[in-house]
Amino acid sequence: MLHIVTEKIATLELLKLCREYFGTMVKFVVDCKLGIVAVGGEMHSDGEALLLQQGSRQSDLWGGNLYPWNTPESRIEFTSFINIRPVDDNASMEILDGDIKKRTVEIVSRLLLAPDDQWEYSKP
Repeated sequence: MLHIVTEKIATLELLKLCREYFGTMVKFVVDCKLGIVAVGGEMHSDGEALLLQQGSRQSDLWGGNLYPWNTPESRIEFTSFINIRPVDDNASMEILDGDIKKRTVEIVSRLLLAPDDQWEYSKP
């Protein structure tokens, strides 16, 4: 199931989203301008499409993966096929721009899982 998150998600809901497709991670797409995130689903392109339908602009959307069980500094992976956009100076699956990475971390931390959030669930 795919959700657009505008306010902090409950950790139990995040756990359910992780276990729905991949077990120990969940895909996300942030809108760096609006400060929202689409989370869940099987592919980043699903979240991208949902955000575009809701009025987001392509150039503001960036995909990644969240691994809640990892240490806080290694929870976010900035890799997605939707990030390959030479027109936006990103010719890689990885987000290359440091400011966009920083904004992505801010949004994911605020809405999904902050570095200091307690994650008490065991791995599947």
